[in-house]
Amino acid sequence: MRTNRIRTTALAATALVAALSLTACGGNEGTKSAGPAPAATTESTAPQTQQTSETTAPQTEAPAENASTPAQGKHAGGNGDKGAHSGTEAATQASSTARTTCTTANTTVTVTKVTRPINHLLLTLKNTGSGLCDAYYAPHLGFDGAQSVFRILEDSKPQAVVTLAPGEEAYAGIGLSGEPGQGKLYKSKNLSVFFAKKNGSTYDTPAKLKLPAETYWDDNGFVTYWQSDRSDALMY
Repeated sequence: MRTNRIRTTALAATALVAALSLTACGGNEGTKSAGPAPAATTESTAPQTQQTSETTAPQTEAPAENASTPAQGKHAGGNGDKGAHSGTEAATQASSTARTTCTTANTTVTVTKVTRPINHLLLTLKNTGSGLCDAYYAPHLGFDGAQSVFRILEDSKPQAVVTLAPGEEAYAGIGLSGEPGQGKLYKSKNLSVFFAKKNGSTYDTPAKLKLPAETYWDDNGFVTYWQSDRSDALMY
Protein backbone atom coordinates (compact mmCIF):
# COMPACT_ATOMS: atom_id res chain seq x y z
CA MET A 1 0.00 0.00 0.00
CA ARG A 2 2.70 2.36 0.91
CA THR A 3 4.48 1.71 -2.35
CA ASN A 4 1.32 2.45 -4.32
CA ARG A 5 0.84 5.79 -2.53
CA ILE A 6 4.40 6.81 -3.38
CA ARG A 7 3.84 5.95 -7.03
CA THR A 8 0.56 7.79 -7.08
CA THR A 9 2.19 10.85 -5.53
CA ALA A 10 5.03 10.73 -7.99
CA LEU A 11 2.65 10.50 -10.93
CA ALA A 12 0.62 13.40 -9.61
CA ALA A 13 3.72 15.53 -9.24
CA THR A 14 4.81 14.65 -12.73
CA ALA A 15 1.40 15.62 -14.10
CA LEU A 16 1.51 18.91 -12.22
CA VAL A 17 4.94 19.78 -13.64
CA ALA A 18 3.73 18.98 -17.13
CA ALA A 19 0.69 21.16 -16.71
CA LEU A 20 2.79 24.04 -15.46
CA SER A 21 5.14 23.59 -18.38
CA LEU A 22 2.24 23.78 -20.84
CA THR A 23 0.93 26.89 -19.14
CA ALA A 24 4.29 28.56 -19.32
CA CYS A 25 4.64 27.72 -22.99
CA GLY A 26 1.16 29.06 -23.72
CA GLY A 27 1.97 32.36 -22.00
CA ASN A 28 5.15 32.83 -24.00
CA GLU A 29 3.38 32.15 -27.29
CA GLY A 30 0.72 34.77 -26.43
CA THR A 31 3.40 37.40 -25.87
CA LYS A 32 5.04 36.61 -29.18
CA SER A 33 1.81 36.94 -31.15
CA ALA A 34 0.92 40.17 -29.42
CA GLY A 35 4.36 41.65 -30.13
CA PRO A 36 4.15 42.00 -33.91
CA ALA A 37 0.82 43.84 -33.71
CA PRO A 38 2.33 47.20 -32.70
CA ALA A 39 5.01 46.78 -35.38
CA ALA A 40 2.34 46.19 -38.00
CA THR A 41 0.55 49.31 -36.79
CA THR A 42 3.77 51.31 -37.05
CA GLU A 43 4.46 50.09 -40.56
CA SER A 44 0.95 50.84 -41.80
CA THR A 45 1.02 54.29 -40.23
CA ALA A 46 4.34 55.30 -41.77
CA PRO A 47 3.17 55.08 -45.41
CA GLN A 48 0.14 57.12 -44.49
CA THR A 49 2.35 59.84 -43.07
CA GLN A 50 4.61 59.74 -46.11
CA GLN A 51 1.67 59.81 -48.49
CA THR A 52 0.20 62.76 -46.65
CA SER A 53 3.49 64.60 -46.88
CA GLU A 54 3.78 63.89 -50.59
CA THR A 55 0.21 65.04 -51.20
CA THR A 56 0.63 68.19 -49.17
CA ALA A 57 3.95 69.19 -50.72
CA PRO A 58 2.59 70.12 -54.19
CA GLN A 59 -0.14 72.17 -52.55
CA THR A 60 2.53 74.07 -50.66
CA GLU A 61 4.65 74.56 -53.81
CA ALA A 62 1.74 75.68 -56.02
CA PRO A 63 1.36 79.15 -54.48
CA ALA A 64 5.12 79.64 -54.64
CA GLU A 65 5.10 78.83 -58.35
CA ASN A 66 2.21 81.23 -58.98
CA ALA A 67 3.99 83.94 -57.05
CA SER A 68 7.08 83.55 -59.21
CA THR A 69 5.12 83.80 -62.48
CA PRO A 70 5.95 87.30 -63.91
CA ALA A 71 2.41 88.06 -65.02
CA GLN A 72 2.36 91.36 -63.19
CA GLY A 73 5.79 92.24 -64.55
CA LYS A 74 4.67 91.57 -68.11
CA HIS A 75 1.64 93.73 -67.57
CA ALA A 76 3.81 96.52 -66.24
CA GLY A 77 6.21 96.09 -69.12
CA GLY A 78 3.31 96.20 -71.53
CA ASN A 79 2.10 99.42 -70.04
CA GLY A 80 5.62 100.76 -70.28
CA ASP A 81 5.84 99.82 -73.96
CA LYS A 82 2.42 101.36 -74.55
CA GLY A 83 3.53 104.48 -72.73
CA ALA A 84 6.72 104.67 -74.83
CA HIS A 85 4.67 104.06 -77.94
CA SER A 86 2.21 106.77 -76.89
CA GLY A 87 5.19 108.99 -76.07
CA THR A 88 6.67 108.29 -79.52
CA GLU A 89 3.27 109.15 -81.20
CA ALA A 90 2.90 112.34 -79.17
CA ALA A 91 6.40 113.45 -80.13
CA THR A 92 5.66 112.77 -83.80
CA GLN A 93 2.42 114.77 -83.62
CA ALA A 94 4.17 117.60 -81.80
CA SER A 95 6.89 117.61 -84.47
CA SER A 96 4.34 117.67 -87.29
CA THR A 97 2.30 120.47 -85.65
CA ALA A 98 5.25 122.60 -84.51
CA ARG A 99 4.99 126.01 -86.18
CA THR A 100 7.92 127.95 -87.48
CA THR A 101 8.55 130.65 -90.06
CA CYS A 102 9.16 129.67 -93.68
CA THR A 103 12.81 130.41 -94.48
CA THR A 104 15.55 129.17 -96.77
CA ALA A 105 16.26 126.46 -94.20
CA ASN A 106 12.93 124.67 -94.55
CA THR A 107 11.68 125.61 -98.04
CA THR A 108 12.60 125.76 -101.69
CA VAL A 109 11.64 128.61 -104.01
CA THR A 110 11.28 128.53 -107.78
CA VAL A 111 10.42 131.23 -110.30
CA THR A 112 8.67 130.56 -113.61
CA LYS A 113 7.30 132.66 -116.46
CA VAL A 114 3.57 132.46 -117.14
CA THR A 115 1.67 133.20 -120.31
CA ARG A 116 -1.28 134.79 -118.55
CA PRO A 117 -1.34 137.45 -117.45
CA ILE A 118 1.40 138.86 -119.64
CA ASN A 119 4.58 140.28 -118.10
CA HIS A 120 4.14 138.14 -115.02
CA LEU A 121 6.29 135.68 -113.14
CA LEU A 122 5.18 133.16 -110.51
CA LEU A 123 7.06 132.38 -107.31
CA THR A 124 6.37 128.94 -105.83
CA LEU A 125 7.33 128.25 -102.23
CA LYS A 126 7.42 124.61 -101.07
CA ASN A 127 7.73 123.43 -97.50
CA THR A 128 10.55 120.87 -97.36
CA GLY A 129 10.72 120.71 -93.57
CA SER A 130 9.16 118.24 -91.12
CA GLY A 131 6.74 120.67 -89.48
CA LEU A 132 4.37 123.51 -90.29
CA CYS A 133 5.79 126.79 -91.51
CA ASP A 134 4.10 130.18 -91.84
CA ALA A 135 4.69 132.27 -94.95
CA TYR A 136 4.40 135.77 -93.49
CA TYR A 137 3.49 138.84 -95.55
CA ALA A 138 5.03 139.01 -99.01
CA PRO A 139 8.47 138.06 -100.27
CA HIS A 140 10.90 140.94 -100.50
CA LEU A 141 12.44 140.89 -103.98
CA GLY A 142 15.76 142.23 -105.14
CA PHE A 143 16.49 142.23 -108.86
CA ASP A 144 20.13 142.55 -109.72
CA GLY A 145 20.90 146.15 -110.54
CA ALA A 146 17.89 147.45 -108.57
CA GLN A 147 18.33 150.25 -106.05
CA SER A 148 15.50 149.10 -103.77
CA VAL A 149 13.21 146.13 -103.13
CA PHE A 150 10.24 145.53 -105.36
CA ARG A 151 6.97 147.14 -104.41
CA ILE A 152 4.53 145.00 -102.38
CA LEU A 153 0.90 145.06 -103.53
CA GLU A 154 -1.08 145.65 -100.33
CA ASP A 155 -4.39 144.91 -102.04
CA SER A 156 -3.31 141.27 -102.31
CA LYS A 157 -3.11 140.73 -98.55
CA PRO A 158 -4.98 137.50 -97.63
CA GLN A 159 -7.37 137.17 -94.73
CA ALA A 160 -4.95 134.93 -92.84
CA VAL A 161 -1.29 133.99 -92.91
CA VAL A 162 -0.62 131.08 -95.25
CA THR A 163 0.52 128.02 -93.29
CA LEU A 164 2.20 125.18 -95.12
CA ALA A 165 2.32 121.56 -94.01
CA PRO A 166 5.31 119.52 -95.21
CA GLY A 167 5.11 119.22 -98.99
CA GLU A 168 2.55 122.00 -99.46
CA GLU A 169 3.09 125.12 -101.58
CA ALA A 170 2.38 128.85 -101.47
CA TYR A 171 2.45 131.27 -104.37
CA ALA A 172 3.28 134.90 -105.05
CA GLY A 173 2.70 136.71 -108.34
CA ILE A 174 5.20 139.17 -109.78
CA GLY A 175 3.93 141.90 -112.11
CA LEU A 176 7.08 142.94 -113.95
CA SER A 177 5.87 146.28 -115.24
CA GLY A 178 3.00 148.70 -115.47
CA GLU A 179 1.41 150.01 -118.62
CA PRO A 180 3.75 149.88 -121.62
CA GLY A 181 5.77 153.06 -122.07
CA GLN A 182 5.22 154.34 -118.50
CA GLY A 183 8.62 153.46 -117.09
CA LYS A 184 12.17 152.62 -117.96
CA LEU A 185 12.77 148.90 -118.42
CA TYR A 186 15.62 147.08 -116.74
CA LYS A 187 16.94 143.69 -117.65
CA SER A 188 17.93 141.23 -114.90
CA LYS A 189 19.28 137.72 -114.79
CA ASN A 190 19.12 137.04 -111.04
CA LEU A 191 16.59 137.49 -108.29
CA SER A 192 17.02 137.52 -104.49
CA VAL A 193 14.00 136.46 -102.42
CA PHE A 194 14.02 137.57 -98.78
CA PHE A 195 11.61 135.94 -96.30
CA ALA A 196 9.63 138.05 -93.87
CA LYS A 197 9.55 137.43 -90.15
CA LYS A 198 6.41 137.60 -88.05
CA ASN A 199 7.25 141.16 -87.01
CA GLY A 200 7.58 142.28 -90.64
CA SER A 201 11.36 142.48 -90.82
CA THR A 202 13.30 140.17 -93.11
CA TYR A 203 15.92 137.47 -92.70
CA ASP A 204 19.41 138.34 -93.89
CA THR A 205 19.92 135.26 -96.05
CA PRO A 206 17.83 135.28 -99.26
CA ALA A 207 17.02 132.54 -101.71
CA LYS A 208 18.91 133.33 -104.92
CA LEU A 209 17.24 132.38 -108.19
CA LYS A 210 18.02 132.50 -111.88
CA LEU A 211 15.41 134.45 -113.80
CA PRO A 212 13.91 133.28 -117.08
CA ALA A 213 15.73 134.60 -120.11
CA GLU A 214 14.86 138.10 -121.28
CA THR A 215 13.27 139.24 -118.03
CA TYR A 216 12.53 142.97 -117.98
CA TRP A 217 10.97 145.03 -115.23
CA ASP A 218 10.29 148.64 -114.34
CA ASP A 219 9.58 150.69 -111.23
CA ASN A 220 5.82 150.18 -111.58
CA GLY A 221 6.10 146.48 -111.01
CA PHE A 222 4.87 144.67 -107.84
CA VAL A 223 4.82 141.41 -105.94
CA THR A 224 1.80 139.95 -104.13
CA TYR A 225 1.51 138.49 -100.66
CA TRP A 226 1.94 134.76 -100.33
CA GLN A 227 -1.26 132.99 -101.39
CA SER A 228 -2.45 129.45 -100.83
CA ASP A 229 -3.87 129.25 -104.38
CA ARG A 230 -1.98 129.79 -107.61
CA SER A 231 -4.87 131.61 -109.27
CA ASP A 232 -5.08 134.11 -106.43
CA ALA A 233 -1.44 135.00 -106.92
CA LEU A 234 -1.95 135.70 -110.62
CA MET A 235 -5.21 137.61 -110.48
CA TYR A 236 -3.59 141.08 -110.18
